[in-house]
Amino acid sequence: MILITGGAGYIGSHCAIEFLNNDYELVIFDNLENGHIETIRALEKIGKIHFIKGDLRNIEDIDSVFKKFDIDSVLHFAGFIQVEESVGNPSKYYKNNILGSLNLFDSMIRHNVKNIVFSSTCAIYGEPKYTPLDEKHPKNPINAYGRTKLMIEEILEDYDKAYSLKSIKLRYFNVTGADSQSRIGEWHDPETHLIPNILKSVFEEEKTFKIYGNDYDTFDGTCIRDYVNVEDMARAHKLAYLYLKENQKSDEFNIGTQKGYSVSEVFQTAKSVTQKEIPVLIEKRRSGDAAILFADASKAKKLLNWQPLKTLEDSIKTAYLWEKTRH
Repeated sequence: MILITGGAGYIGSHCAIEFLNNDYELVIFDNLENGHIETIRALEKIGKIHFIKGDLRNIEDIDSVFKKFDIDSVLHFAGFIQVEESVGNPSKYYKNNILGSLNLFDSMIRHNVKNIVFSSTCAIYGEPKYTPLDEKHPKNPINAYGRTKLMIEEILEDYDKAYSLKSIKLRYFNVTGADSQSRIGEWHDPETHLIPNILKSVFEEEKTFKIYGNDYDTFDGTCIRDYVNVEDMARAHKLAYLYLKENQKSDEFNIGTQKGYSVSEVFQTAKSVTQKEIPVLIEKRRSGDAAILFADASKAKKLLNWQPLKTLEDSIKTAYLWEKTRH
């Protein structure tokens, strides 16, 4: 049985579908602070899940899960993810992301559960020294969110040496899209991600999509990022889980498409998919936004046998269909 922390959230829930489609039985642990009970209800219609409402900051909550269920491995998604908020309120991020993870890891060790796939981020690299970014790129996060993820990766390395807790760290680039059947999708409040914000401009009257900076050193002046489909990301987690089970060796992998798209290209693709005119406003740059950021994911291709199957257009189509269900 697999435990998914944060399984009522965006990426965790899509990964749950991937495992449910392969007949795994899941325990989903979530405090519903950012996740949604509606997502859990959708998952219950797909396969066998046990939902436990609890908080990783409370050691008794997570300990009770390991006592009640025969957990074999953990997929750890639970955590706060808003970069801007982490800069303004780092205390919230350190207390939640790091303390919660420590409680989880300690509980795993007490109950002899030694395999975990951790949801990390390309934010651990900070300002890119070169692109595409490989796993050996220097790690110098520029915000508290990225620092918490890097600290957790380092804790996992120490726990491997001391307690033989084996981990796969998956460093995501920009995850986007929704379930192909529109059962679940991206649902944040507030929404800070590019593609859902473009699409919200289609549905919400007087909402203008803002492009932050058109004077970057790129071919069209807007930032370039790597957009990986959430169902491709879910498949990466299943392959990472299988790799960990077979090899019993800790490792880390970038998960991205190895291709960058500019904000302007994403915007134009969204207009093409929706066949709508989307109001847009050019704002000044935000501090800390690198001009170009995309992945070297060749290691994941070689060792996990993973590669992206969906296009940017595929992702925007499923995201658009999901937004339609919510309006």
